[in-house]
Amino acid sequence: MGNAESSQTLNNRFRSDYCGLLNPAREQSTVRLAGWVHRKRDHGGLIFIDLRDHTGISQLVIQPERHELFAQAEHLHIESVICVEGVVVPRAEGAINPKLASGAIEVVLSSLTVESHAQPLPFPVADEVQTSEELRLKYRFIDLRREKIHENIIFRSRIIAAMRHYLEAQNFIEIQTPILTSSSPEGARDFLVPSRLHPGKFYALPQAPQQFKQLLMVSGFPRYFQIAPCFRDEDARADRSPGEFYQLDMEMAFIEQDDLFAILEGMMQHLTTTMSHKRMTQFPFPRISYKEVMNRFGTDKPDLRIPIEIQDVTDLFKDSDFKVFSNNTIQDFCVKALVLKGRGNESRLFYDKADKRALELSAQFGPAYNGLAYIQFREEGPKGPIVKYVLNELPDLKAKLDLETGDVVFFRAGQWAETCKIMGGMRNYFADLFTLDNDELSFCWIVDFPMFEYNEDAKKIDFSHNPFSMPQGEMEALETVPSLDILAYQYDIVCNGIELSSGAIRNHKPEIMYKAFGIAGYSREEVDTRFGHMIEAFKLGAPPHGGIAPGVDRLVMILRDEQNIREVIAFPMNQQAQDLMMSAPSEVTLTQLRELHLKVELPKKDEGKK
Repeated sequence: MGNAESSQTLNNRFRSDYCGLLNPAREQSTVRLAGWVHRKRDHGGLIFIDLRDHTGISQLVIQPERHELFAQAEHLHIESVICVEGVVVPRAEGAINPKLASGAIEVVLSSLTVESHAQPLPFPVADEVQTSEELRLKYRFIDLRREKIHENIIFRSRIIAAMRHYLEAQNFIEIQTPILTSSSPEGARDFLVPSRLHPGKFYALPQAPQQFKQLLMVSGFPRYFQIAPCFRDEDARADRSPGEFYQLDMEMAFIEQDDLFAILEGMMQHLTTTMSHKRMTQFPFPRISYKEVMNRFGTDKPDLRIPIEIQDVTDLFKDSDFKVFSNNTIQDFCVKALVLKGRGNESRLFYDKADKRALELSAQFGPAYNGLAYIQFREEGPKGPIVKYVLNELPDLKAKLDLETGDVVFFRAGQWAETCKIMGGMRNYFADLFTLDNDELSFCWIVDFPMFEYNEDAKKIDFSHNPFSMPQGEMEALETVPSLDILAYQYDIVCNGIELSSGAIRNHKPEIMYKAFGIAGYSREEVDTRFGHMIEAFKLGAPPHGGIAPGVDRLVMILRDEQNIREVIAFPMNQQAQDLMMSAPSEVTLTQLRELHLKVELPKKDEGKK
């Protein structure tokens, strides 16, 4: 269990020492211990009990001449809570357990008190057996006793404490912002809370303290942070908990982008070196523009540990007779390649599976898309479905991609953004061919996001990221640069393919804000209606400022090598946003509804399936 405990002196009837901290220095001392019965073994007249508290395990010994104790121990159930007293003695030479911190000693008992008799458990605690998630979440208080998840929660506490310590040393001030606030028309779906005092009106739980922390900058607090609970009514994923999550919310005044990067990189380095056995690949973190990251990795959340990159070969096919490729060399279209060294002699099944995955990735863009083209470079010459169409381009292709006998190159042609994303998905698909180092942390910054994008559905220009970000070039860029070419001071921090956070240098100038929203089709009146309090604050003296909010849950998940975020949250919901232990959400009484001036209209069965 946990490694450390405070050195405070214990002097009560339950315990004088902690199980995991007992060592040979306490030999011949009388100690009191308290905890849960982890295991029990009867060895030829001696009963051994492994007693567990949150620091670890101590072995207890009950000798047969202690008739009353022996009888008590014989009837003890696993996971019963007991308090004991006994003398610390060294273990026999062959009985030492080097895996336990207390493995060189044991406690010979003189008394035992059962504080709580445990009934049979729904699943074992001592052994990590496969247990359904439904059962684990229903009995989460039992699940949390298991060693791995117990360690995860202790580690999470220490990570948060280390964050606080680091930021306070950097002169940050911890400030709590409201939980009951107003609904925002932007972002994800809100959780709403009806007001009893104001019938028909609702509070919203904050999706993030975004506006409050910006207002704190206007209020003259130069560096703010909090471990902030955030609430979004969205579906679960492996790296996202439904309902609520925690983030390290930060904001700084009078800064540029580089200032924030230095603070966060320093904190990540501090957490990694002091709290983890993992190591960073690069420090400072590499910075990759949005355009570059899409061209090289096909995603703005790249796992830099995967040792292959997408390459652009559009220029090689501009005059090609192979129209499938040459027709995609015009502006905003491209031909991309992905090389697998030494995989040119794989079976046909290997290529069929790759093509199937490409079709799955393509389906999100419509039925007109096809799979992958490929060329194998074998001893007997190049092979593949498109070889005969690109014979003229083969020499230049081999030179540009450094292709050798035994290699295979996969191709995809089409609209730039879609082609990049599909090839990025294939890069992730092929990652299983490589052994990735789980102890390696490949952080990077993604920068220079476009301020605007074209919304095909609405047939208009829209914000592509955070609408409150400062455009690079400020007002001059908005007035002189084509809208879709304007970049913003927006950035993401990514580690091993997981986005930890987005952030931005904020737009603190009202006129620039009106202009940016105007490009996206908002009138001045609409901006005032939706964000009037922010505009008013900025008109009364606002410093340049920026921030970020790394996800605490995701960071702990990465550092603890967990694949599912629920393994690092004490009481998570399931994938249907239900708390099985507390039976939430649940119905409420008619009296409660009347107090809130609400009436429930349940959807019809057919509507509920939509």
